[in-house]
Amino acid sequence: MRPRTVIERWCSVTLEEAIRTAIEYEMKVRDVYVDAAERSVGTPGNELFRVMGEEEQYHVDYLVERLREWKETGKVNPGEVRTAIPPRETIMAGLSSIESSLAGEPSSAEMDSLRKALEVERETSDFYEKVAGELGDEGQGMFARFLEIEKGHLALVQAQIDVLSGTGYWFDVQEFTLE
Repeated sequence: MRPRTVIERWCSVTLEEAIRTAIEYEMKVRDVYVDAAERSVGTPGNELFRVMGEEEQYHVDYLVERLREWKETGKVNPGEVRTAIPPRETIMAGLSSIESSLAGEPSSAEMDSLRKALEVERETSDFYEKVAGELGDEGQGMFARFLEIEKGHLALVQAQIDVLSGTGYWFDVQEFTLE
C-alpha cells in the first residue's frame, strides 16, 4: 500500500479507501436491484429494477476504473459520472403515464424490494456525503456527483413506493386531498 498524500493525512479516509468502499456499496445496491428484477418479471416495478441495476453496474465499472487509475498513477481523473435516471422534471412530466401503468395492487415482494432498495440507497448516500465532505479536491468532486446521483435514486425509489402504496404523494407533492 502506498503512503498517504498530504491531503489524505488530514482526512479520516484515503481516496483509495473511499473508492474501495464505494465499490462495495455500489455492488450491494446493484445486487438488490438485480435480485428484485429477477423476482419481479412481469410486474410494473421490473423495468425500474432492471434500469437501476444497470446504472449501479455502471457505477461499479466506473469506480473500478478510477481505482486502477489511482494505483497506476497516484491520480484520479474523475471525468463525468453519467446517470440513466432522467431529471426530476422529466419524471414529473411523465407522471400520468407512470400512474396508469402502475394500476393494481403491488405484490408484497415488490414493496419489500423497494423498501430494501431505499435502505441501501440511503446507506450509500450517507457514505458519499461523508467522503465528499472529507476528501480533498481530487476525490471530493467525484463523490459529490455520486451523492447527487444517489439522492436522485432515493427520490425515484421513494416515489415508486408512494405511488404503489397509494399515499397520495409523488416526490413530496400531494396528488389529492380528502377535502
